[in-house]
Amino acid sequence: MRSFLAAILSLASGVSLAQELTPRAYWPAPKGTQVLTMGVLHHSGDTVPDPSLPLTGVDSRITTGYLDYLRTISLFGRSANFIVELPYSDGNTRVEHEEMGLLEQDYKGVGDISATFSINLLGAPTKSREEFAAMREAPSPIVGASLKVVAPTGNYDNDQLVNVGANRWAARAEVGYMLPLQRQWLIEVAAGAWMFGDNDDFLGLRREQDDVYTVQAHLVHRFSPGFWASLDLNGYRGGRSKIDGRRLDDLKRDSKYGATVVWPMARGQVLKFSYAAGSANDAEEDFDVFSLSYQRLF
Repeated sequence: MRSFLAAILSLASGVSLAQELTPRAYWPAPKGTQVLTMGVLHHSGDTVPDPSLPLTGVDSRITTGYLDYLRTISLFGRSANFIVELPYSDGNTRVEHEEMGLLEQDYKGVGDISATFSINLLGAPTKSREEFAAMREAPSPIVGASLKVVAPTGNYDNDQLVNVGANRWAARAEVGYMLPLQRQWLIEVAAGAWMFGDNDDFLGLRREQDDVYTVQAHLVHRFSPGFWASLDLNGYRGGRSKIDGRRLDDLKRDSKYGATVVWPMARGQVLKFSYAAGSANDAEEDFDVFSLSYQRLF
């Protein structure tokens, strides 16, 4: 049973973390900009979190709709923003276990709400819309930092192995750097760490998890104002779990590569599409992620 717990824990954590691939996260916007985003994300994958476990296959299909709101502000003369996001997920996970046979679980509901605060520390002072247009023509290097906090507000059933909500607090601290190569080309890199609170009611047990360290990189090409595309890459390592003090062999070693296209369909309206594929735990445990969103700028 503990081996099966390790497998499910690795799968569930990988799904949520795999969504963190965000090009142009530290690109500034004029003070007072507001953005409302409605999107959908579909994750599918056949994973074996630990090849030594008695598992012959794990297969998940998870669709998540989300709504988020962004507002830019000025803080000590620097460009900053605040984002609140609320997801809703509907998923199915199937696991074939050598001893327990085929196990399948459906789950759906409102996920954990999150809030992210970002600030540009270098290269992006607060600007008006006119000043921002001039900066966009000749961008300078930018250094930014962010803190994301996820609150345990989502649907959670302590009798289920897989849940929409995590029943614990989580936070990610990150530092990012953007370097213009030419007028239309940018390179972005970011490094951070996820930190997790404890889940005191995981099937009646206590679950703890080590920090997960993250890196991501993006090569961005700007075609015209608001129209851009990127090649994306990220990686994660860490996150071993404990169940009632017993450490599991479920170290996360995930990576993902993909592409993003953003198209301004009309004034103040943007469509964003991304696709990514990756592997988990240095093995042939592949997954795919499709994302489509509509953004309304105010």
